[in-house]
Amino acid sequence: MVEIAPFKGTIYNNKKIKKLDDVMSPPYDIISESMQNELYNKNEYNFVKLILGKIFSDDTDTNNRYTRAKQLFDAWQKQENLISSNTPAIYPYKIDYTINKTKKQMNGFFVILKLDPEYKSVKAHEKTLAKPKEDRLNLMRACYANLEPIQLMYIDQNDNIRKTMDAVIDTPLIKVKGYDGFTHQLWQLDDPKTVKTIVDELKKKILFIADGHHRYQTSINYANEKKEQTSNKDPNAPFNYIMVVLCNMFDPGISILPTHRLIKMSNVKFDELITKLEKYFIIEKKLIEDKKKDYQKIGKKIMDDIATEKDHKFVLYVKNMYFILTLKDEHIMDTLATDHSKTWRILDVSILHKLILEKFLGINEKNLEHHVKYTRDDLEAIQFVDDGKYDFSFFINATKIDQLKAIADASEHMPQKSTYFLPKMLSGLVIYKM
Repeated sequence: MVEIAPFKGTIYNNKKIKKLDDVMSPPYDIISESMQNELYNKNEYNFVKLILGKIFSDDTDTNNRYTRAKQLFDAWQKQENLISSNTPAIYPYKIDYTINKTKKQMNGFFVILKLDPEYKSVKAHEKTLAKPKEDRLNLMRACYANLEPIQLMYIDQNDNIRKTMDAVIDTPLIKVKGYDGFTHQLWQLDDPKTVKTIVDELKKKILFIADGHHRYQTSINYANEKKEQTSNKDPNAPFNYIMVVLCNMFDPGISILPTHRLIKMSNVKFDELITKLEKYFIIEKKLIEDKKKDYQKIGKKIMDDIATEKDHKFVLYVKNMYFILTLKDEHIMDTLATDHSKTWRILDVSILHKLILEKFLGINEKNLEHHVKYTRDDLEAIQFVDDGKYDFSFFINATKIDQLKAIADASEHMPQKSTYFLPKMLSGLVIYKM
């Protein structure tokens, strides 16, 4: 059973912070070093200082990015730059944005969700790695709070939950333009009757993690740690909950983008690789004729070349040329992945990882992080290769929402970075203090 609850959210005080746009931040895991510097300079109270503080060469166990986050978090509350609600509430959340010249609106809401350590009512579709979990665990230990939400989806074909909320909300509590140029709006809904209706409706649902696998597992680890430290066995103890944004899986405002693979492997002989790939793929070679190197235009051409409804198509990009790979027969995956379901075996991302990366390049789970980086930006997947930062790249089509659901339902895991959801949640809108 899914158990959600309203909570007393902590938000920026707009009487103290005159321009809330300047203190908001992207999610911690998409912030580059240059973006971090930009946010630091934008406003002294920018949220990045809490979620991704700078690391210095003289950091110690008692003075580091986590202890500094705790000091700032406490100071900002004492100064009333951050203030907490007196009433538990649900926080409806809407993001207005444009993608591919189409205007969209994502609808969701902030609540706290009771953790499900056995993943019975909360389904995951990706495995987690140790390093990101340790980082977020240290931050949670220091601040005793969820500073950012994770995103989960539920199924509501009639969209009843959103309609229930929309019927009672009026003027937003916060309205800002994010780093992404998208408009983010947050409301505070504390009407007990409406809140109960939503809580009761969610009890019957299954939730699917969209974004935040590492942080969900980190919260489970943290709750176990706190139980040991405090001997508090209360199932409703604050550390047994995590702040989340819930969205309807059928919300037309949710977009899934492809995540391309950048490969670092300088010893690959491409003539030999192409010859090996020809056994399983129809291969078409394309030369880059654009001498001005309009990477955006080239990226669009590549994605147009692999657009398909039924085939499994990829692009292998090397400097100044690329190869369109069209799988001849998906049944080859039946012999390569016998321990997985049919749904898993015919995912484009599974074919890429199992057949191409593993079989022909020797890249597997053990050395994946050494050889593979990820980007959702078509431009980067080209330019980083041309600039010599990576040796080649693979373009891939996006995973479909029904595939994600089927994989999660079967308790299977896709390869890392199989999905990239848009829009991303803005960080700094609301905090869950435990």
